[in-house]
Amino acid sequence: KSPTHATPLYVPGASPLLLRRLTFIWSILFCIVPFCHFAMADADTPPRDSTPSTSFTPATTATTTAVFIPQKRAIEEDHAPSVPSPLNPDVRSTPQAQSTDDMPAHTRDKRAKKESYKKRESKVTFGGDSNRGTPDPKGKSKNAPSRDKEEPSSSESGPLRYKLPAAKQTDFDPPRGPVFISHHEVPSLDGQGKIAFFETSDHVYNKKSYHYTHCIADPAFPSSLHYRQTEPLPHGPHMSFEDSATHMFFDQSGRHITTHKGFRMTRANVAIRQGRFYYEVKINRGIVKDPKPGDPESNGHVRMGFARREAAVDAPVGFDAYSYGIRDKAGQKVYMSRPKDFFPAGEDIQEGDVIGLEIQLPSEHLHRKVVTGRYNPAVDLDTSASCDPHGGTSEAPNIVRDRIPIRFKAHIYFEQIDYHTCKELEDLMSPNPVVNPDSAEQPNPVHALPALRTLPGSHIKVYKNGVPMGTAFEDLLAFLPPASKPLAAPGAREGFDDGMLGYYPAVSVFRGGAAEVNFGPDFWCPPGASPGQEDMAMGGVDDARAPLLPVSDRYTEQIAEDVVYDIIDEVDFWMQDGGQILDQAKDERKGGNDAGLPDQEEIKEVVQDD
Repeated sequence: KSPTHATPLYVPGASPLLLRRLTFIWSILFCIVPFCHFAMADADTPPRDSTPSTSFTPATTATTTAVFIPQKRAIEEDHAPSVPSPLNPDVRSTPQAQSTDDMPAHTRDKRAKKESYKKRESKVTFGGDSNRGTPDPKGKSKNAPSRDKEEPSSSESGPLRYKLPAAKQTDFDPPRGPVFISHHEVPSLDGQGKIAFFETSDHVYNKKSYHYTHCIADPAFPSSLHYRQTEPLPHGPHMSFEDSATHMFFDQSGRHITTHKGFRMTRANVAIRQGRFYYEVKINRGIVKDPKPGDPESNGHVRMGFARREAAVDAPVGFDAYSYGIRDKAGQKVYMSRPKDFFPAGEDIQEGDVIGLEIQLPSEHLHRKVVTGRYNPAVDLDTSASCDPHGGTSEAPNIVRDRIPIRFKAHIYFEQIDYHTCKELEDLMSPNPVVNPDSAEQPNPVHALPALRTLPGSHIKVYKNGVPMGTAFEDLLAFLPPASKPLAAPGAREGFDDGMLGYYPAVSVFRGGAAEVNFGPDFWCPPGASPGQEDMAMGGVDDARAPLLPVSDRYTEQIAEDVVYDIIDEVDFWMQDGGQILDQAKDERKGGNDAGLPDQEEIKEVVQDD
């Protein structure tokens, strides 16, 4: 009953005054007990177990008190930007830690098991990692989010050093180019002569995931085992004899190419890494311009464009995600084997036409920001390659070339593990890609996967007989490590740039198609040669900070870079020897080489199948 209607107590022998006092005390207890029950329900501390007892609280009390139990909620006050910028350098998100009571059990980091005293003492003897009495406070959790790999440490920033025998006397002789064997001739376009094509032999091909460059022994490089890079005849920019598919034919200048097989591709000996560059391709044999009755409509086909090191040479330009091409039939643009209309309807690229190709790439400084995940679109606005890429005082990029001299038919080459295709771009090309949340996103400069990051401001423009046809491709894929990785093989190291990554001028021919390349500076149809386009002529620029240059200028830069890198490697090896010139061929003080490879009594000789 309620306190106001409490029944008077009956105690035998008690006086009326005592009964009234007991009744008053009993009424007070009826009011205090429910109040204490509500106060205990609202307390922050968890209730303690108690023995069952009879409560005078109504039955509805249990349901009403549950509504007033306060709920805990973690308030996030982290407003730091996810991408660092010059205004907020080296900012890292530090969200407030939630209490362990609210954190689900499966998300908590497991406690690091402390090693026993005897185990720690045994590792101290051998210089192990567990020299500490407590777990490493900097250890990462297995559930920690992955970030882009940092650049290799300084201890790994130098090229691998091999122990080789002394150079032979013939290794000091000037390098020789390939042997030209006459194959066939085709009439020139003007009908005044013929173009002689040759089959090249006695040279190595870049295949089976190995890349080769000519080298020579030089007494000025004793710490580098007397070997440095060089260029054989013909000097100057041309289509590379080593970086091409088999069954391709060249003239002796390396600027005319053809084949009698299916699509075959060859890359130039020049890599474009930044800036704006231009070259031309003339169709000598292809789609006939005005076929006569009974004559074939085509004498073959030609495609032209730009390709990376990973692009397949036994396929046309634009076959995969590593090359961008223009097709002669209907003037279509091709990327990942998917042709799209580009030229006006019904307009082909025919014999005698000159196709100009312009490529623009941002500075290497910005490029490295993109591939390392430090690019901020709101801050890094200048994509021009002509701005000071190193900020005037910062270090230049580290170029590391892990290569070893080899012999091939009396020639000396540097052999190195080449960059290989990656699964991310294979999935991008596949019509039925593997379901992956990261790869499902379209390529962009801030993509989660480095291989799918694009270069801001990059593009490829096309000209036909000096007339601009438009921009065929934009936002080209990045190529600097870690966007490019070498084949997983013994001795291969990821994260290093060998200085020859980039976009190469590339041409592919099919079934008798023939083309001639012109890398400048004297072009057949320079941009702006047509009326009304004088402001885009070579020498004039539409962007004063990024002049349009011929590929021949890039070849001169590349030769200078090779010389500088050879000198840097020589000085690096000299410093490793304590500033002394030692005979590395006879040096037995280390009992091996820094690469962990066995000693060689003779330089390896490479054999390739035809």
